[in-house]
Amino acid sequence: EIANAVMGTGKPMGILPGGTGNGFATEMGVPKDYRKAVEVLCTSHNVRHVDVMQIGDQYCIQRLYAGIEPEQQVSREQKDKYGTLAYALMTGKQVKESVDAPITLTIDGQRVETHGLKCYIVNSGQGGKGSIDKEFRVDDGILDVFVISRNPISVVAAAERFFQIPSFKARTYYWRGRDITLECEPSKALWADGEEFGRTPVSVKVLPGALPVVVL
Repeated sequence: EIANAVMGTGKPMGILPGGTGNGFATEMGVPKDYRKAVEVLCTSHNVRHVDVMQIGDQYCIQRLYAGIEPEQQVSREQKDKYGTLAYALMTGKQVKESVDAPITLTIDGQRVETHGLKCYIVNSGQGGKGSIDKEFRVDDGILDVFVISRNPISVVAAAERFFQIPSFKARTYYWRGRDITLECEPSKALWADGEEFGRTPVSVKVLPGALPVVVL
């Protein structure tokens, strides 16, 4: 919400880390201690220009994904009780209750047809307990796309990207691009930066270096 308000004003965005995992604060090097984070906001003259994902007339910073219905999402109560572990616990339940469905991606004009449970379009790869992939950078001018499927290869591929294992599998169920359209059959719920964001289809493009962020 703050990024949407700041975009186009020329003013930098500041971060106070109040989330469950605070992945974006970690990626920006902002302290997780409130007092120290406020000191950064009040005293730092440094900014880092990060890429932004544009979706219609709105923006998001970290990631957009499809495949989880609202009733399957991790609740506030689960986050409060288990912290970032709640995501891992809920993922098993989501996979058990879901089936692969057709997914069509158009990436920089190239059409890709696959099947999966979830599809992620990622700008910032940092999560609460580590990076989805250390090659996913928030200022490289490109978006990373991957699909999680019931096919075990997709899970192995995601794990090998996480651990930076340079194998053929790590490059499967994975693409990169600047202008991406995602279609699912049937339509799937969308989530942008953790908030419900309508349903597929959706088109996303990257705006390189469009948002200045105050950093240490």
